[in-house]
Amino acid sequence: MDVQDVRSIVLKHSGQRGSMISILEDVQEQCGYLPADAIEAVADATGRSLVDVYGIATFYRSFSLKPRGKHTCTVCAGTACHVRGAPAVAGEFEKRLDVARGETTADGQFTLETVNCLGACALGPIVVVDGHYFSNVSTGRVKDIVQQAQAGLDNERVCDEGVFPLGVRCPRCNHTLMDAEHPIEGHASIALVMSSGHKHGWLRLSALYGTHTFETENGAAAGSVPRVFCPHCMEELRGGTVCLDCEAPFVPLIVEGGAILQVCSRLGCKGHWLDLGGVNS
Repeated sequence: MDVQDVRSIVLKHSGQRGSMISILEDVQEQCGYLPADAIEAVADATGRSLVDVYGIATFYRSFSLKPRGKHTCTVCAGTACHVRGAPAVAGEFEKRLDVARGETTADGQFTLETVNCLGACALGPIVVVDGHYFSNVSTGRVKDIVQQAQAGLDNERVCDEGVFPLGVRCPRCNHTLMDAEHPIEGHASIALVMSSGHKHGWLRLSALYGTHTFETENGAAAGSVPRVFCPHCMEELRGGTVCLDCEAPFVPLIVEGGAILQVCSRLGCKGHWLDLGGVNS
């Protein structure tokens, strides 16, 4: 990526509060990771210090400073998963892939990593491969999961054993977006503000990963593509990528633990993915 490409990305997001995340998302989308020269170009084009840009790039686990594999295997190492055998599961992935945690296989096929928590503690040990969750994973399932990834998990769009709740925050102001007073499907909903044509009001999304239930204040119909805003900082939430199913813009949300949940802005569309390492599934 040359300097002009970076400047074009910066210009695209100019004037947006908290735009650095969107800028880095676009750079990683084009490069597959965040090269050092691209980060320096971002700092120069935005007038931010190199320390600030690196600070953001290293804070969120969805950003990578090193080339990543075609497939990303992420093992949750949170307390609940740990006591249910996550260390043994991670060790089996290391053995099966012949790679250490945090590294990429020599053939560039797999990157193996661990995260502190994925917010689905009741279903641990949790493993995520290319954005697809596998729950209650044992060491005996690791071989099958690797084989599924090699066969093309990203094309099948499958999700293991149902759905589970996630907690999310605004990618601009980092304020929680969870609304326990307005539950959907038995869990706190994701509270947003929307604008569709001349209609304005609140939008609530189900926090269950794998479902697509929503409620609106103004009766916006399924199939419409509203603009979506954070109810706290009122910044528009619009990512640099589009839905693979309908090509509407994705809405980026920060998952507790550092991942990024991308949700299609077309109401009712099933397009969404969980980005744990810059790999679009």
